[in-house]
Amino acid sequence: MKHLKVFEKFEDLKSICREFDIRNWTANPDGTVDINGNVYLGNRELIKLPLKFGKITGDFNCSLNKLTTLEGSPREVGGDFDCSWNQLDSLEGCPTKVGGYFDCSYNQLVNLEGSPNKIGRHFYCNNNQLDSLEGGPTLVGGIFHCYNNQLVSLVGLPKEIGDDLNCGWNKLTSLKGAPIEVGGEFYCEGNQLVSLVGSPKEVIGDFKCGHNKLITLDGGPSRVGGDFVCISNPIFQVYKLFPDHKAYLDSLDYGYLRGTSIDKLRFQEALDEIDINIPESIPGYTYSYPTKKNPISNAYSTKKNPISNVYKYLKNFKLF
Repeated sequence: MKHLKVFEKFEDLKSICREFDIRNWTANPDGTVDINGNVYLGNRELIKLPLKFGKITGDFNCSLNKLTTLEGSPREVGGDFDCSWNQLDSLEGCPTKVGGYFDCSYNQLVNLEGSPNKIGRHFYCNNNQLDSLEGGPTLVGGIFHCYNNQLVSLVGLPKEIGDDLNCGWNKLTSLKGAPIEVGGEFYCEGNQLVSLVGSPKEVIGDFKCGHNKLITLDGGPSRVGGDFVCISNPIFQVYKLFPDHKAYLDSLDYGYLRGTSIDKLRFQEALDEIDINIPESIPGYTYSYPTKKNPISNAYSTKKNPISNVYKYLKNFKLF
């Protein structure tokens, strides 16, 4: 059924609830319907919700439809709210309170205006057309995913994110607007960053900033609990990751760097192992051919690279 009118008679309500297997419902004088339990309306080719919902104690799922509006959505959802894989260009009409996760991914949203202020668990707005995060939630208890959009700024991000933050594969040129601390992993891969200014100061999990245009790691986090991944960037001064030298590089393979200690000898030995005649890789970097976007990504090219001998370049620095 592609289109359903909001019920006008009690018998209409009963018929609609039977058709969509909606149970434990209560009709309210204002025309809304409360549900003690879950509501699943997914994958029915709906272009509009069949009822005006009030309070849902469990989950509400209207994903995999053709919805262009959230008119009729419940005011409050005790569990998860999932409106992903529709044709929404606005979140107006969505619940004001969600106790579980909120998923509006794979739509046509350009902003987050109308979204709930607080989300109990995760917030997924990835794979939309977002050019701004303003109007979004201010507090997310779990994961926040906004990757694969058109974002040029992180202004509007929640001030508190309890778990992972993934803002990769956008058009970011700065990390300003990111929270001070991220409770899980932080992903900013696939953007247009030239520095890490504005990044969280503390990341409990991994920090992944590969596939950018980084020429410095200045402004990066002061503490990373997991791996620091900076592959596919035109960076040569990896030792600047921790300028205060409170933490050194623990792994120099393929751009994966850890925030735990390493002595000078190990780093020196890593440099000595580099074959400058037939180079295949440099510990601490991933080898890649030069491109228009990253013309110095090939660390060994005398024509494409203004630093023709990275081995000699690094050896001349007093790293410790």
